[in-house]
Amino acid sequence: MNIIDASPLGHRDAGEDRSQAIRDRLRDAIVDRRLAPGAKLAESEVGALFDVSRTVARAALQMLAFEGLVRIERNRGAYVADPSPDEARQVFAARRVVEPGIVAAICTRISPVDVATLRRHLGEERNHMDRHGPGARRDEIKASGDFHLLLATMSGNAILRRFMEELVARSSLVIALYGRSGASSCGHQEHGGIVDALEKADAEAARTLVLRHIDHIEADLDLRRNAGLALRDALEL
Repeated sequence: MNIIDASPLGHRDAGEDRSQAIRDRLRDAIVDRRLAPGAKLAESEVGALFDVSRTVARAALQMLAFEGLVRIERNRGAYVADPSPDEARQVFAARRVVEPGIVAAICTRISPVDVATLRRHLGEERNHMDRHGPGARRDEIKASGDFHLLLATMSGNAILRRFMEELVARSSLVIALYGRSGASSCGHQEHGGIVDALEKADAEAARTLVLRHIDHIEADLDLRRNAGLALRDALEL
């Protein structure tokens, strides 16, 4: 499940490549919250809107299901993923358990090269925040999630890294579906504060800042059900 691996629209061959182009359009509509969680995505309607066969439409929906943005139910069809409020809260509860340990471990081993890598990533985050247009919010969420995966890698614990891959993927899905602002400038500033604490090897400050950061991400969620737009309107066709 990974909402962050997006490929741009472009000239592709028919069949699989057309499915990828449709996947990209649907993904943007979901991440930009034009399609509400739980919205029905009928193969026939998707096919008609893009003037393709149901087979091509089905392939696009299966790609989104693999990324976790769509769920496919046997004999019922495809729907925009809709993690429950309890599931969303459990994801962030798990992060509160895991991430303080990650930053504490980094403080015992961080190097100047690590600090430079983190600050370079903060610059990339800022570049994404300054962008606008289709895919901008998705890329911003990806950059924010990548920061936490980078921390997990620097902890030197491969098991924690794999665990964080799942937590970040689930968090990114929840933020994409329910976040009011995506990865905000406030979140970017908090990343900077965490890096400052890590550079000083101040484990207590790093733990406090990462917990506060997770609290702010969760507080930005709007877990109420919204109606969303009709499929044609959401895709801006």
